[in-house]
Amino acid sequence: MSEIPETASGVVWQSSPPGSIYDYIRVASFSIGPDGLVEQWSRRAVELFGVTAEDAMGKDPVEAFMPADLRERGHRRVKEILDGKEWTGLVPFRMPGEDRPHGIAEMYVMPSETASGRRAALCIVVDVRALRRIETDLAASQAIFGQSPFGFLLFGTDLTVKRANRRFAAVFGGSAEDHRGRSVHDYLPRAEADRMTAALRRVLETGESVADLQIVGAAPGSTDRRQWSINLYRVHSGTGRPVGVAGLGIDVTRRHNAAREAANARRNLALLNEAGARIGNSLDLEATARELLDVAVPGFCDLAAVDLYQGLLTGDEAPPGRMGSSHDVGYGAGSAELRRVAVASAVSDTRVQVGRPRAAGDDAAARAAGADREVCCDEGPIEVGSVHRYPFNSPCAGALRTGRIRTVPGADGSLVQSTLVVPMVAHDTVVGLVQFSRAKGSEPFGERDRALAVELAARAAVCIDNARLYRREHERALILQRSLLPPGDPEAAGLDIACRYLPGTAATEVGGDWFDVIQLPGHRTALVVGDVMGRGLRAAVAMGELRTAVRTLAQLDLEPAEVLSHLDEIARGLGAPGGAQQSARAHKARGPELSEVYLATCVYAVYDPVTRRCTFANAGHLPPVLVEPGEEALLLDVPPGMPLGVGGEPFEEVEVELPEGALLALYTDGLVESRDHPLDEGLSAFRSALSNPGRPLEDVCDHVLSTLDTRHGEDDIALLMARIQGLPAEAVGDWRLPREPRSVGRARELARAQLTAWELEPLVDTVELLVSELVTNALRYGEGEIRLRLLRDRTLVCEVWDAGLVQPRRRRAKDTDEGGRGLQLVGLLSAAWGSRRTPRGKTVWFELPLPDGDGLAEPTVDQLLSMF
Repeated sequence: MSEIPETASGVVWQSSPPGSIYDYIRVASFSIGPDGLVEQWSRRAVELFGVTAEDAMGKDPVEAFMPADLRERGHRRVKEILDGKEWTGLVPFRMPGEDRPHGIAEMYVMPSETASGRRAALCIVVDVRALRRIETDLAASQAIFGQSPFGFLLFGTDLTVKRANRRFAAVFGGSAEDHRGRSVHDYLPRAEADRMTAALRRVLETGESVADLQIVGAAPGSTDRRQWSINLYRVHSGTGRPVGVAGLGIDVTRRHNAAREAANARRNLALLNEAGARIGNSLDLEATARELLDVAVPGFCDLAAVDLYQGLLTGDEAPPGRMGSSHDVGYGAGSAELRRVAVASAVSDTRVQVGRPRAAGDDAAARAAGADREVCCDEGPIEVGSVHRYPFNSPCAGALRTGRIRTVPGADGSLVQSTLVVPMVAHDTVVGLVQFSRAKGSEPFGERDRALAVELAARAAVCIDNARLYRREHERALILQRSLLPPGDPEAAGLDIACRYLPGTAATEVGGDWFDVIQLPGHRTALVVGDVMGRGLRAAVAMGELRTAVRTLAQLDLEPAEVLSHLDEIARGLGAPGGAQQSARAHKARGPELSEVYLATCVYAVYDPVTRRCTFANAGHLPPVLVEPGEEALLLDVPPGMPLGVGGEPFEEVEVELPEGALLALYTDGLVESRDHPLDEGLSAFRSALSNPGRPLEDVCDHVLSTLDTRHGEDDIALLMARIQGLPAEAVGDWRLPREPRSVGRARELARAQLTAWELEPLVDTVELLVSELVTNALRYGEGEIRLRLLRDRTLVCEVWDAGLVQPRRRRAKDTDEGGRGLQLVGLLSAAWGSRRTPRGKTVWFELPLPDGDGLAEPTVDQLLSMF
């Protein structure tokens, strides 16, 4: 009985509510008559002993429920009880019909009397196992609640604290008992307490738990803001009645701070990446300064300004200043003259106010009067384009003089909170000054911000100094610089590549040698080596134009012979401003002396790593050298053809299957030809130098250059070597599909299975969608059998082949069109896509980055809507 309410008519007994302790203990009872036989048998006794009342009534409980070896003692106990003696103890019992004990019961036996005055007994029985379970559960609950390293609270249905553990009390003061009856408003600010209360009420009413509820507050007696992660769940009684809400609080302040630091580090890294991509895209000084501010505002600061030395902008030969020298800061007139070249502000209707210029006389007078204070830069605006000087004792002049960053607090009443004054230093040369400011209300500058500011200024300074050097160089040096080979180590699927380029000496001016490694669809690679005949600036310019044309033609995915044919036309038009046709007219009408004649040799090869086949076309160049494993080097029999620019002769192609591990070498004549020996001897020496191709490819290149006579300085030398490493069979999925509608679904199944085998599950949905689009297009607009191929290397490439000759064309579908958006979808979801002709039709392909690489950004809503 849990409660006995009083009414006007007296006391009314009510049954105990669900969840009473008796529901857990499950007490049973029965009575024994004067004859020692069972007279009454409760329902709980039926549940405990598994014996119905009909089977128990009238039986001797000792004979029926106790093991045989204990019956004699049991009869003595029953006799004593019927004589009026109480007894409490543990009694083993068994089920009727079983020999072994079934369990142990804790029994309370109390003597009683019948209506006639005869002695009987009332027995109260509790299963010991239930008691032990309760004891164990209470001990475990106390251990978990009391020893938890996290704050633990139990809220009642009135949302007040019913129990708190020691960890919670250690944080919020007092003992655990002191917190009984309190509410969350006693611990948290009002807004946070209201959020917490709402969450508690929602959990209590709905039963849905709350995980990682972020609460901000401060412990009593402390002003430090703490961040807690709160987890709430509803607590029920044994019968399922809600009795309160349990709350587990974890202090995640450190984790929150670490996450904020990590976010700041990611932001800084992103800013540096953006700076590397955006700063220095031009050789214009003012444009570089604006690019710096475009990166810094508002991503790094709210206000910014760039000052460059006036002498730098006017093209003085002498560098603007060395750190620590008196050149940048004149002792009589403050800093040297600077010009404000760029400003930026993320604050609306606000002008950047950093560095008001002062007259030289004012500054000298201040020093003469003994003033040694630092003059703050926030003394007035400087207009873009104005020339000014900073006072000698100002932080700006000090930063220019020492080359070190300064932090300047904002003036009282100013919008600026603080300013970082950063000198722009490149190669120990100070070229200018950049000032980053944050408005009041923004996060203050920290050490990470200071380091980032120095890095941003340094990157911009290097670009500005390069631009300064660029202005001083001759036009010929500029053209030669832009005609250099592409930087970086070339990479290609199925090929290990090494290359060398040795320019000729200054006496021979410059040449027109070049090489290139061009990525083609389907993980194929174009290898190019060429040489423009002649030397000097004109040859270098022609080389640059031809090299650019080769890369452009390669992107069209033409056959090697077609590429050389187009290059031939381009070479014939290089000497005439109007192109090849104008050049031809000049030759016919006025003779060749009125137009330049450019001749060049070139080898163009396309390698397919799936088949390990390489297709060569040659325009008057030296033949490639092939070294198969265990064999001597040999010259490939590729028809030489006519040099580019001659015209009138077609080019032939040769396809060669290259074994795994073979070595292919393309080169220019400067490697094997000189005045000291004929060409045949140079070729023989080159082949001998390749006699041990098993060593690392870089070592092979170094061995070749050290063995041959490469220091004659008569011509440039270009060497391009590739070791064959075809794609393994497990990296290729190739299927042929019949020309029928169900092939679309079959293509999706094959793609899904192959990607799963490659453990590329993140790409399955995108690939299935795009494969479905391409196969559907092949069914609608193509011809013949359909072929699906998946290639996995550094990226994933999917190709769909058919016999149709019509190339797919991306178009914008009308609003009323039901189709026509497939290729738009392919373009949005893939990193690249295209189509190419094949000997028997065409191939449409798309490419996706692998999940462990730089992921492809998901299309935006505007991009998706643009298809409609």
